[in-house]
Amino acid sequence: MSENERKPYNPAEIEPKWQKFWEENETFKTDVWNFSKPKYYVLDMFPYPSGVGLHAGHPEGYTATDIVSRMKRMQGYNVLHPMGYDSFGLPAEQYAVSTGNNPNGFTEKNIATFSNQLKELGFDYDWSKMIATSDKDYYKWTQWIFEKLYERGYAKYVDMPVNWCEELGTVLSNDEVIDGKSERGGYPVIRKNMKQWAIDQVAFAEELLEGLNEIDWPESTKEMQRNWIGKSEGVEVDFKIVGGGEFSIYTTCIETIYGITFMVLAPDGETVKSLMPRIKNKEAVEKYIAETLKKNDMDRTELNKTKSGCVLEGIYAINPANGKDVPVYIGDFVLASYGTGAVMAVPSHDQRDFEYSEAHNIPRIQVIDGGDVSEHAFEKQDYLGKGCKLMNSEEFSGLTVEEAKEAITEKLVKMGVARRKVNYHFREWIFARQRYWGEPIPVVHTEEGEVKLLPESELPLVLPELEDYKGKNGKAPLENATEWKEYDKNGIKGKRETSTMPGSAGSSWYYMRYIDPKNNDEFANKELLKHWLPVDLYIGGPEHAVGHLMYARIWNRFLYNEGLSPVKEPFKKLVHQGMILGSNGIKMGKRFPEFVINPSDIVRDYGADTLRIYEMFMGPLEASKPWNMQGVEGSRKFLGRVFFYFSNPENIVKQGEEGYNELLEEYKLIYNQTVKKVTDDFETLGFNTAISQMMIFMNAVTKGKCPMEYAEGFVKMISCICPHLGEELWEMLGHSGTIAYEIWPTYDEVALVVDTVKIGVQVNGKVRGTIEIAAEAEEEEAMKQALEIASVNKAIDGKPVRKVIYVKGKILNIVAK
Repeated sequence: MSENERKPYNPAEIEPKWQKFWEENETFKTDVWNFSKPKYYVLDMFPYPSGVGLHAGHPEGYTATDIVSRMKRMQGYNVLHPMGYDSFGLPAEQYAVSTGNNPNGFTEKNIATFSNQLKELGFDYDWSKMIATSDKDYYKWTQWIFEKLYERGYAKYVDMPVNWCEELGTVLSNDEVIDGKSERGGYPVIRKNMKQWAIDQVAFAEELLEGLNEIDWPESTKEMQRNWIGKSEGVEVDFKIVGGGEFSIYTTCIETIYGITFMVLAPDGETVKSLMPRIKNKEAVEKYIAETLKKNDMDRTELNKTKSGCVLEGIYAINPANGKDVPVYIGDFVLASYGTGAVMAVPSHDQRDFEYSEAHNIPRIQVIDGGDVSEHAFEKQDYLGKGCKLMNSEEFSGLTVEEAKEAITEKLVKMGVARRKVNYHFREWIFARQRYWGEPIPVVHTEEGEVKLLPESELPLVLPELEDYKGKNGKAPLENATEWKEYDKNGIKGKRETSTMPGSAGSSWYYMRYIDPKNNDEFANKELLKHWLPVDLYIGGPEHAVGHLMYARIWNRFLYNEGLSPVKEPFKKLVHQGMILGSNGIKMGKRFPEFVINPSDIVRDYGADTLRIYEMFMGPLEASKPWNMQGVEGSRKFLGRVFFYFSNPENIVKQGEEGYNELLEEYKLIYNQTVKKVTDDFETLGFNTAISQMMIFMNAVTKGKCPMEYAEGFVKMISCICPHLGEELWEMLGHSGTIAYEIWPTYDEVALVVDTVKIGVQVNGKVRGTIEIAAEAEEEEAMKQALEIASVNKAIDGKPVRKVIYVKGKILNIVAK
C-alpha cells in the first residue's frame, strides 16, 4: 500500500468503533467471584452529576486510574474499576424548588449525560457495577447502616448549635460555609440551636489516628486529618463564679494558671445565659451575642483577626490555684460546641490572649522566665526550652515548666477541682439537613417523645412525591408530605423524621457497594468484601481531606468493629491529582468563562485519545497545570505520527523475515529501557515521563523499520493511555479481538546493561570527534582511542596535554596548551 492510499489517523471514526465494541462485548465487566487471579481495585472519587457535565479537570484523575487499571489487567490481575454518582445534593434540590419538578428525573438526565461523556473518553469502567446514591436500592443500605449506628449509640438526636442558612432552609456543615455564607449560592449563614441528628465521630478519634500509620497517603493529607482530630492531653479545671455558679476550662498549659488575668466564655453558651440577670451591661452583651450568631465557626476561630469581645460587668471567676478574683469576658473565638465553652487567658504566654488583652486593655502577669513579654507581641514562645522556670507562681516558682506542669496538676486534682483529660478538636458530625433531596432518616418520633427505628422490613424508606419542594418557616420540605409524615404501625404511633441525611452519607461507603451492587439481602457479601478490600488505589482531589475521606474512614471503622468490613482502612493508597487551570493560570470557572475548557469540544476536534495523552503529558499528576492549546495540537500530531508509522505494514518486520534479528539487536537497548521506564512510571503514576520515554522510542525506530515484537510491545503500552488508538493498531498488526487482556510486555535486565557507549572527545572544550568504548573503560583506554582520531590530533597540534577530564560513559575533554 502506498502512502497516498493509506488512511489518515481519524479519531472520529476509530473511537466510536471501539467504544461500541467494548460495550457490545462487555470487555471490562469484572467477574468479582473469580478468585483465581490476584485482585486490583482501582477507584476514582465519584462525581456529582451536574447539569453542565464534565469539565476539563475530571478526565485527569479518571485517565490516571484508567491507565493503571489497563496495565494491571494486562499484568494478569482481575481488575475492578467501577464508576457511579454521588447524586443527592443541593443543585438537584434547587432545581426542584425552582421548577416544582421531582429532582429524580433531573438527576437521571444528568447521570445519562455524564455517563455518555465518560464512555466518549474511552474509560474502562465496568458499567454493570454502576451505583447512584439517590437510587432507593442503594440508600436502603445507607439507612440500614444508620440504624446500626443508632443502635450502638453513635447516631444521636441532640440539641446543639448549628450553621443555619435561611435562604436554603437547611443546616450546613462547617465545610459547606465559607466566610459566613453558604458554599452554594453565597447566602448568609447564622448560628442557632436546633434539635439535630449527629454522629459521634469523636468516639473513633484514637482509631482514626492509629489508622493513619497504616496507609500510603500523602503526608500532607494525613497531617490535615491529625490536626482536624486535634488530640491533646491536658487538665480540665473548675472555676467558681463569685456569687454562685461555675464553669470549667480545658488547658494543656496548666503551668501558666498563676498568669491568668481574665477568663473568656462562649457568647452563645449556657453559662452566659444563666448569668444574664447579674450582668450589669446586659444590653451591650446581648448586642455582641447577636452579632456572634451571624458568624460560622471558621469565622470565629481560624479566620478571626479582630479579637472582638465584651466584658461581663459585675461577673468574676475565682482562680482555684490562688483564690484571686478574675474578670470574665465573652469572645466569639470561644465556641459553645467545642470543649467546655470557656477558656483561661494568660496574655503573657499566648499570642491570642496577648492580642485580646491589648485590644481590651487587660493587664498581664509573667509566670515563665525567658524574655520580656510585658509590652509587645511575640511569636509563640518556646518556654519549654532547657532552663525555663516558673516565676510569680507561689510555691511553684523556680520549678522547670515540666516539673511545674505535674506538680500544679497534682495539687488541683487533690483539691478536687481538676481532672486529667484527653481532648480532641474533633466535634460531632451533624448528620441531618432540612432538605428534600437526601436519604430519609428512618426513624419515628412517637407521641410519647421517644425515637423508634423503622424495622428493616420497611427499608428503604422512600422519598415521597411533593407538590412543593421548598421548606417553610425554617421547616424541612418533607413537612409538606402530610400523609407520608404520619406513622401508625406495629404499635408505634407518631411522626416520621422530616430531615434527611447529608450528601456525605451515601459517599461514606459506596466503595463497598461497587463490589456487590445488586445484592438485595445485605449491603455486600462478606466473602467478596474480604477478597476485594481495601481499595488498592484511590484518586481524587485534596479538598476532601477532612470531609469525605474522614467520613469514609469513620463508617468503615464502625463497620469493621461490627465485623461487617474486613479491613480497618478502606483506601490503601491515596493520590491527589492537581488542578487543570485555564490558559490564564487561574482555576477554570464562572469568573473567566472564556478560559473554561469543555472536554467534549476537545474530543470533537482532536479525539479522546488526544485529550487523554495531553492531560497526562502536561506535568506531574499531583501538580496544578495551565491549559495550553498548542500542547493539545502537539499531542494530536504525535498520535498521528504513531498511527502513520505502525499502520504501514512496510515499517513492520515480522519474525522470520529478512533483517528481523538484526533489528531486534539494533533496538534492544531502547526498547527494554522503554518497557522498564513505562512500567515503573505507570506504577508510580509518573505518566508524563512515561510518555517522554515513548517519544524517545518513536524517534529511534522511525528512522527505519521496527521488528513486530517491539511494535506489539509499544502498542500495548500506549494503548493504556490511548485505548482507541491502541485497539486499532493492534488490529492492523494482524490481531483479532481486544488488546485489553494481552500480556503486558516485559524487559530483559541483561539487555539494559550497556556494554559500549559513544562519547564525545573534546579538545579545549570543542568536540573534535567521537569514540565507541566499553562503558567501564578507564581513562588510559579512552585516551588511546581518542589519539587515533586525526581531527583530535590536528586540534592538539603537538601541544603538551596539560589536563584530561574524563567521565565514564559521558565525555573526554583534553586540555592542550
